[in-house]
Amino acid sequence: MKTPASLQKLQYLFRVGLELANLPVARLCFHERLNPRQIRSIYENFTRPHPRYKVFANKSMGIALVDLAGFSHPADYLDSVRQRGHAGPQGRKARARGYTLREIDRNEHVNAIHDINTSSDMRQGRPMDDAYLEKKLYYEPQPHFRCYGVFSSEGQLVAYCNVGFFGNFAATDQLMGYKNGDGVMYMLLADLICQLIMERKLDYFMYDTFLGAQPGLRDFKRRVGFRPYRVRYDIV
Repeated sequence: MKTPASLQKLQYLFRVGLELANLPVARLCFHERLNPRQIRSIYENFTRPHPRYKVFANKSMGIALVDLAGFSHPADYLDSVRQRGHAGPQGRKARARGYTLREIDRNEHVNAIHDINTSSDMRQGRPMDDAYLEKKLYYEPQPHFRCYGVFSSEGQLVAYCNVGFFGNFAATDQLMGYKNGDGVMYMLLADLICQLIMERKLDYFMYDTFLGAQPGLRDFKRRVGFRPYRVRYDIV
């Protein structure tokens, strides 16, 4: 006998609720002094009710984190993603093909960033957001953000990641690159994570959530070493 759709939905929600309840808990702390107006605004966005699941805070369930403080050395992190197809070997492939990562000023790469943003109409099975399609002529400097770019051996910017530093954690803001199969996106995040581990200033690195992400994106996050957490936020 076929299970009614309403019962199937209840069973699904029960399974999801059970998974969420069993997630490890991380405490993320915003430091308002880094940029009082913006940090407070981001904190309020992260802690407001979730648009679909009102009983949860917006960025509290299934948050994709790397526990930076759990690694004593970058080699320990790379060992955790050494499996075939994961960030370790994919990053090595990209570096062997001449790709390098460095911190950039986005205003020096306005055209290249726009070319990357408009290089594909679809990402993760969804149309590109209009905000990426509109060319920005100037990026306002933000003291608590850094941007990292991956360059080919010919000096072409092929991927970038804008990262916000909010307190005891950092989070991806924009992450984009060309689709070329060279492992560039894996290398970008893996090398960035290694750098953050070496700096020893943060406890966690965030890449949005697992909830609502397409299966391909969830798999990519796992292959880089992100794991789902329940998060509790503070602000000081």
